[in-house]
Amino acid sequence: MESAMISIQHFFDIATSTLTYVVWDSITNDGIVIDPVWNYEAASATLSTESIEEIAAFLQKRQINIHWILETHAHADHISGAQVLKNRYPNAKIAMGERITELQIAFKPHFDLQDLDTEGGQFDRLLKNNEIFQAGSIKIKVLFTPGHTPACCSYLIEDAVFTGDCLLMPDSGTGRCDFPGGGAETLFTSISETLFNLPETTRVFVGHDYQPGNRDLKFQCQMSDEKTANIHLNKNTTRADYVRFRVERDSSLKTPRLLLPSIQLNIAAGKLPNPRPDGKHYLIIPLLLKN
Repeated sequence: MESAMISIQHFFDIATSTLTYVVWDSITNDGIVIDPVWNYEAASATLSTESIEEIAAFLQKRQINIHWILETHAHADHISGAQVLKNRYPNAKIAMGERITELQIAFKPHFDLQDLDTEGGQFDRLLKNNEIFQAGSIKIKVLFTPGHTPACCSYLIEDAVFTGDCLLMPDSGTGRCDFPGGGAETLFTSISETLFNLPETTRVFVGHDYQPGNRDLKFQCQMSDEKTANIHLNKNTTRADYVRFRVERDSSLKTPRLLLPSIQLNIAAGKLPNPRPDGKHYLIIPLLLKN
């Protein structure tokens, strides 16, 4: 799909219902990748690059020059493919909202990550709220939209906004708010005061689609659709009603299947821990003991 300048191509990882986007200028071929996936098979602890291969083939076919690999947040449901992409496109830089350091500080003791840099040095750039930066000819504005996590960002590019897990398709609602540093009050503010203040014709590109009712994949709508029809939070939803609903709903949700492997890598820009003397990489899985 194309606007006056930018083109957008989506990629869907069925296993995690995650959407990755390539955004590029069809004239200059400058581009970015948003939320790439590194495929992970939990039972065998195997990482593979099917999703990255699909993106790389597309980039090569279109001869797109990737300037930035952008993360909307530290994902809890898939492992970031940012490092795999950067290895293939070494001139590309990885960026994320500067509040990622809060999650690094929070999770460092939980996973006993003694060597974890908690100042965000794993990322090439930490982004500030309302910051505007360039990917060649493409102008990107950073919108902090915390609530799902404290480090969540949305990216506004021309008439398109990429909302990550903050705002989903109208029939899927909003992201959960029970992760460390998240909160329903905060997400209500992010959506009602930041995203809903964008023009109603703004195109919304979401970070996940769970295809409720087994419907076909949907990943794009207009902001007017969200404001009128989002089943969790729309222009008629009060703060109190949303917070009450979100807290109750989140209390019934299961822990994401890939949270433990995902979060300890994603707070470090998807970097694997250093290999042990046997040449293997190891994750840390804290055990909870119940009576």
